[in-house]
Amino acid sequence: MEMAKIGPGVAGGNNRQTLTDADAEGRALFQSWCEAAGCTMGLDRMGNMFARREGTDADALPVYVGSHLDTQPTGGKYDGVLGVLGGLEILRTLNDLDIKTKHPIVVTNFTNEEGTRFAPAMLSSGVFAGMHTQDWAYAREDAEGKRFGDELDRIGWKGEEEVGARKMHAFFELHIEQGPILEAEGKDVGVVTHGQGLSWTQVTITGKDAHTGSTPMPMRKNAGLGMARVLELVDETALSHAPDAVGAAGHIDIFPNSRNVIPGRAVFTVDFRSPELSVIEDMETRLREGAQKVCDEMGLEVEFEKVGGFDPVEFDKTCVDAVRRAAERLGYSHRDIISGAGHDACWINRVAPTA
Repeated sequence: MEMAKIGPGVAGGNNRQTLTDADAEGRALFQSWCEAAGCTMGLDRMGNMFARREGTDADALPVYVGSHLDTQPTGGKYDGVLGVLGGLEILRTLNDLDIKTKHPIVVTNFTNEEGTRFAPAMLSSGVFAGMHTQDWAYAREDAEGKRFGDELDRIGWKGEEEVGARKMHAFFELHIEQGPILEAEGKDVGVVTHGQGLSWTQVTITGKDAHTGSTPMPMRKNAGLGMARVLELVDETALSHAPDAVGAAGHIDIFPNSRNVIPGRAVFTVDFRSPELSVIEDMETRLREGAQKVCDEMGLEVEFEKVGGFDPVEFDKTCVDAVRRAAERLGYSHRDIISGAGHDACWINRVAPTA
């Protein structure tokens, strides 16, 4: 797989984070393939790429398919990439069979779906759907203080097209499940009817740095211990809403992170998800109240910042049914499923029929 050679990662996966040199290289390869397939390439001010194959009706709105090419630091070969290159394969197959379509077909690569380097996730599709402003997105910073807008300029993939100006007949996103259900049940295809809502809250606990050997236990203000107790609360909270709700802390930093220094500060991000908005709101409330109680009892300070999130999504029934009928017609085993991960389709669903 040629794309997977760009930004190699661990265990055969990929590290092609957004707006890195590897991302730029992957974009260039994708563009070359699209142009070889006879497509025209559009590029908007968020770096979103749109490869268009014309239809027979000049007035018909395009059908869009796509996903993202950026990856997690330890990402797999197919997360996001499947939806982009799968869309390109559709165009190649239509070309090979000399099939004309009424509607133009546009294969899309959305910038920064992962949100690992620049939070939040699905940043550029969020701007496209009017959920974020372009200026706000440009001002997002990575861990080194580099701005999204500056890095987009640096790699040379900022276009002139207004973000969100395009109109869609429909949008389809093919994606790996990122979970065990289909494999466990022996199903080929998951027909996604809904997307879970998501809440990311950054929690900062502040105590006092002190020497581990010379500070008596009763006199410590251990931010690391406070974090550990809050993380246990996160797990208990999600389990109380099982089986549909989930929760964890995936990004954790301890300061000063020294072997013989009691942590004076802990920063971590809590990820809560559920297909029900009321459940997400309950978990957020219990996190804030519970963490405050823990820190008050331990003499610690705690701050909360909402760094990302979106409401649960119900996808367009006509589009969903089209996926279901296609699986049946082609003889693929399938089942309806709720997507546990966030995808660009969750934002695009607000401006176009989506599945």
